[in-house]
Amino acid sequence: MPTDPNMEPSPHLVLFARFPVAGQCKTRLIPAVGAEGAAAIHKHLTERTVRVLRGTGATVTIATTGAPNAAFENWLGPGLEFSQQVEGDLTDRLLAFVDHAPVVFLGADTPDLDIEIVQAAIDGLATHPVVIGPAEDGGYYLIAMRDPLPELFIEMPWSTAEVLPETLRRLRKLEIEPLLLEALPDCDRPEDLARWPNLAAGTK
Repeated sequence: MPTDPNMEPSPHLVLFARFPVAGQCKTRLIPAVGAEGAAAIHKHLTERTVRVLRGTGATVTIATTGAPNAAFENWLGPGLEFSQQVEGDLTDRLLAFVDHAPVVFLGADTPDLDIEIVQAAIDGLATHPVVIGPAEDGGYYLIAMRDPLPELFIEMPWSTAEVLPETLRRLRKLEIEPLLLEALPDCDRPEDLARWPNLAAGTK
């Protein structure tokens, strides 16, 4: 069947993921659950996020680091695309995928992420150039864009409470009105585990 040239391309989902090696992932959780426990939480959250993304039926790329792509495929299964992250900081890693637009960028730190939220981001790009899922810590757990907007990533104060406010400031300067999804908490620090006691319990 021929493709309708007037149809917008489907957004591409890009999940940034580190291979679950003890001592190399979720390091801020190590004081609470140990290195093995932190890796187990990261493994669980990544697998859960992949199931959510698969449920949308969209093309999913795992932006990999910490192991060869083959190891990720053995871990997460077939039907996904795998692409190694570039060297550098988060800005560099995001910019390497920005030309995939329309694209939805996600991490695996959000235990409450569900198919409905991801689908809302995908659908939102039909009416808004940018869709953001705010994180309660002042960042975001998801950012989607219809066209490449590298200026949203360059010289961004990552890992601070200024990420979302600065992103919104830049969008106002660009005269872009984003769609904001519901705010969700990330699981990054030992105190975050109180929200999801089953996560920590599963590491025992």
